[in-house]
Amino acid sequence: MSENKKTAKRIVGLSVAAMCMFSAVRLVPFSPVETEAADVMTAFEITENMKIGWNYGNSLDATGGSGLATETSRGNPKATQEMMDAVKAKGFNTVRLPTTWYPHLDSNNNIDPEWMARVHEVVDYAYKNDMYVILNLHHEEWINRADIGTAYDEMSPKLKAVWKQIAEEFKDYDQHLIFEGMNEPRAVGTDHEWWGPKQDEVDTINKLNQDFVDTVRSVESPYKDTRLLMCPPYCASSDSSMMATLVVPDDDYVAASIHAYSPYGFTMDKTVADHSTFSEAYATELETILNGIRKQFIEKDIPVVLGEFSASNFNNTEARCEWAEKYISLMKGYGIPCVLWDNDARGNSDQSEAHDYLNRDTLEWYEDSGQVVDKMMEVLADDSIVWGSQKYGKQYDHEDITKGNIILNETVTIDAANTPNGNCTEGLNATWKELEGGDVAIKFTGDAPVIAVVDGAWDNWTEIQAYDIDEKNGIAYYSSDTIKSAWSGDVSAIEHLFARTNGKTTIEMISIIGGAEVIDPPVDNTKKYKLDLTGSNSTQMIALYFEGKAGSVINGCIGYMGDEWTNIEWDGVIRNDGTLMITIPRSNIPDSVTSAEAQIWWCDDADAEMVEYRFLGTGGPSIVYGDSNCDGTIDMSDAVLIMQSLSNPDKYGLEGSEPTHITEWGMQNADCCNPGDGVTNEDALAIQKLRLELIDSLPLSGSAA
Repeated sequence: MSENKKTAKRIVGLSVAAMCMFSAVRLVPFSPVETEAADVMTAFEITENMKIGWNYGNSLDATGGSGLATETSRGNPKATQEMMDAVKAKGFNTVRLPTTWYPHLDSNNNIDPEWMARVHEVVDYAYKNDMYVILNLHHEEWINRADIGTAYDEMSPKLKAVWKQIAEEFKDYDQHLIFEGMNEPRAVGTDHEWWGPKQDEVDTINKLNQDFVDTVRSVESPYKDTRLLMCPPYCASSDSSMMATLVVPDDDYVAASIHAYSPYGFTMDKTVADHSTFSEAYATELETILNGIRKQFIEKDIPVVLGEFSASNFNNTEARCEWAEKYISLMKGYGIPCVLWDNDARGNSDQSEAHDYLNRDTLEWYEDSGQVVDKMMEVLADDSIVWGSQKYGKQYDHEDITKGNIILNETVTIDAANTPNGNCTEGLNATWKELEGGDVAIKFTGDAPVIAVVDGAWDNWTEIQAYDIDEKNGIAYYSSDTIKSAWSGDVSAIEHLFARTNGKTTIEMISIIGGAEVIDPPVDNTKKYKLDLTGSNSTQMIALYFEGKAGSVINGCIGYMGDEWTNIEWDGVIRNDGTLMITIPRSNIPDSVTSAEAQIWWCDDADAEMVEYRFLGTGGPSIVYGDSNCDGTIDMSDAVLIMQSLSNPDKYGLEGSEPTHITEWGMQNADCCNPGDGVTNEDALAIQKLRLELIDSLPLSGSAA
């Protein structure tokens, strides 16, 4: 056995399970959904369990009136236990509680005890209902301000003070309670409020995110290091250029907090005349946006919580159901929980904000919007879509950018801060005849650009996001198929192409190349099983029991998280009776490590499983006399192994080449006749005597031998 240390900070499937505690001894293949409240879950286990959530919007986050009356100042009733019961009964297992704190702070940033008590009460409605709860800072005017880029020194003490009080208030709540540092931090009232942030604004948000994490981790709590914390980029945007500005704190329990009312033209844009159809173009745009979230975070082993999403009610129930099916199917495959925004704004004069799902007065779901929710639940119940199965998405083989039809071959810097013209390249000639069947490739540095295609009359401007980005080489790719699906009208009218940025981008080359080939992504067939090491000690052996096809070669490891992830590798051959036991000294794992993960990396028999684990020896050096193969039983196979180890030590001795060779622990057990005189054929004979019932027990010593 050897130790193989992995230095990567996050290794999904390895470090993800390393911190988990599991009290049962009998095992089945690991299913995070079944994790009990008392267990310590990893960040990805938490997000998988969250699955789908509901926002209690326009209530605790309302700011009208004063004191406790703020909760109802936007016309919604107070939260009740019955309300949370209705949400859970519909199928939601997560509740996000947008909460505004600044109207309830004194001059020293102390939270009004009555307000804290009310927030605590509402948290309990969901938490005690065995639901996940997200508690945040929402609509904080001292965060969302035009001068956010220069106000860090003023904002930081307040943020730390508020989060310290919240963390102390809920210090005894387990991992079902999640904290979200800020909602949509941005430069409110500026011409770039929703896109194209300045660097100092991004820097402020990243520093506040770090302050939030450090503050929560500083408050003594059984869960201070394992509570999931959500950190947003600028305005929690799903735009690829703004997601890229997020500096994720170096912490295994931090998730990116993203909002995506996508595609906006369908979900919220009231200037669009017709919302009755969820078109192919909308579906393509949605997939591009959500895939961008996957690539930016999930593919890099950073969990994501999509804290807000919805499609406003434009009296288009059927189309919204189609949107919901597409949305949840994609996010389920990516392994991203989504939290539905609900403000109960039925008949809102601003139709773009008509996110009405639960009638909070009657606690009934509106007939039309309830159908949208039902479609979401239907997708979640569909076993054909496996949670997180599309973590790595599609892999592509692209043509060389320099071998294509190069339409720009000079360095051009574009900057969203210099709008309206500084965020675009000059118009480039690109007809549909040139684009059809191929890709547009852009070599760039900085923020990922989008492209826009335009007709000859300059009437139709259609924007396309990259479907794939080669970060190593700095090349973004845009599909002509996406252009075709997004374009309204006859594509033959396309004559021009622009590159545009939401941030700052330097472009070196734009080329039209052939379409990419899809490469099947690698499949991880690793089987994983949790091991609870609590109560074990360094004098014991960890025994792993496997079942499979006789003669199958099998290998794997026990992995654990210490200062870094460490693998202790093992291999073996399944015995003729279809079983195998692997033993690893508990002393190979630091005493401070209380949980580990057994893994099967490969086996001739795909159906092989680990079925059980035990600790051999209790309370001190423990010898099971006669059990030379350490399988927990004493039979003729133990006598055979002793004789094999003596007659053919190259194969079956301590350093033997055969996977079934005798181990140090086995040698101790094998010395069962006159213990202390070493392993001899007399020990094998003693085992045979026991099996023939010529003796009652082992060891034999003295004249009895």
